Amino acid sequence: MKKIHTSLKKMAKSKHNKKPALLRCSPFSLVSTLAGCVFMIHLIMLYSRNYSVDLEVSSRLLTHHPIVRELERVEEENIHMPPPRKRSARAIKRKPKRPTTLVEEFLDENSQIRHLFFPDIKTAFGPTKDGNDTLHNFFPGKIWLDTEGNPIQAHGGGILYDERSKSYYWYGEYKDGPTYLSYKNGPARVDIIGVGCYSSQDLWTWKNEGVVLAAEETDETHDLHKSNVLERPKVIYNSETGKYVMWMHIDDANYTKASVGVAISDTPTGPFDYLYSKSPHGFDSRDMTIFKDDDNVAYLIYSSEDNSVLHIGPLTEDYLDVKPVMKRIMVGQHREAPAIFKHQNTYYMITSGCTGWAPNEALAHAAESIMGPWETLGNPCVGGNKVFRLTTFFSQSTYVIPLPGVPGAFIFMADRWNPADLRDSRYLWLPLIVGGPADRPLEFTFGFPMWSRVSVYWHRQWRLPLGGGKNIA
Repeated sequence: MKKIHTSLKKMAKSKHNKKPALLRCSPFSLVSTLAGCVFMIHLIMLYSRNYSVDLEVSSRLLTHHPIVRELERVEEENIHMPPPRKRSARAIKRKPKRPTTLVEEFLDENSQIRHLFFPDIKTAFGPTKDGNDTLHNFFPGKIWLDTEGNPIQAHGGGILYDERSKSYYWYGEYKDGPTYLSYKNGPARVDIIGVGCYSSQDLWTWKNEGVVLAAEETDETHDLHKSNVLERPKVIYNSETGKYVMWMHIDDANYTKASVGVAISDTPTGPFDYLYSKSPHGFDSRDMTIFKDDDNVAYLIYSSEDNSVLHIGPLTEDYLDVKPVMKRIMVGQHREAPAIFKHQNTYYMITSGCTGWAPNEALAHAAESIMGPWETLGNPCVGGNKVFRLTTFFSQSTYVIPLPGVPGAFIFMADRWNPADLRDSRYLWLPLIVGGPADRPLEFTFGFPMWSRVSVYWHRQWRLPLGGGKNIA
């Protein structure tokens, strides 16, 4: 030990007597160091310039498309708050009235401006309404009618494009029943009726194919008993097995089961046979979606750990179960309602916050690998007004599909929930454009991401390209 102390003292003394390293550097070393720094700065500037040029070229090519120029038109909203309701002097003394927010007006079924959020049946749109001038026009928030003139029932849904029938299929929660509370101060609910299915050739004209997965009426122990919860059904096709596979959120009325359910069918219009429910990877699962990649590998994405984290993992080859591989993403961010899509080898996702039926701010995320890491790009909403943007236009994400024939353009599908009458919840389909630099720096690395920002544009009315976009070059 004494030898060690002596050695340490000698080293300290020697170190103390040495001149600073900078004074011992040769001129050649200084020049080399400076040259290296200049070279690195040049590389960074070259990369940044090339990246900016690539973004500019990509954005220019996209925005030159006449359809995209129309979809990117920014529309503003100016909703005036109604005058305050009269209150008695006793009520005012007991609890002074604070200003009512627009979100509170939205949630109040007796609001004087409720018609602005939930227009009546007179303003409905669809193939049975007169007037060719509104064909293939979307009216977000208005009642959407099917080919029989009835309101579409496909909430929290998703779209499957079936190559075999060359048709689109829209699956969603069939909520055409009375809304009630399962217990005092509990969440609003509708008894399970089943999963509705609609078919279309153009994404606008929808034929009702009926309830393709029905509730169980008598067996109270069954997952699909009407007293339970079935939400966010999504369907993908397995070309190896020839089966259409449906995944969904299965729960009890108190949202304590927190599982996923699986059903299969030989045809896209069912009927689907319910197989089972489970806790994926041994965790709770609530809002969820599934995504089928270009290589036919499918993934389950679900909100877990009391909605504090999103989990993502691949399905088995037959799409009937999850593999043991799983990644935790967006840890501690409390995100739900995931809607995932892919563009130019980059994965994008839109999520919402966790505020029950009340609308909140959407966030867009991106990743080079579907298993992460995922980076947050910011709020994708453009237009309306500040409250519209902070509430995802008073809606919640459910799915994103490509706009046929327009690369880089998509349709953002969302639900405007009506907790007072869930069957009267509305659909917001809005144009989503991928292009331009992201507006938020990376969380895990320095600088801004290589991928583009995601923008969802508010429109009171917008049109699909002729024929649903199929004929657009």
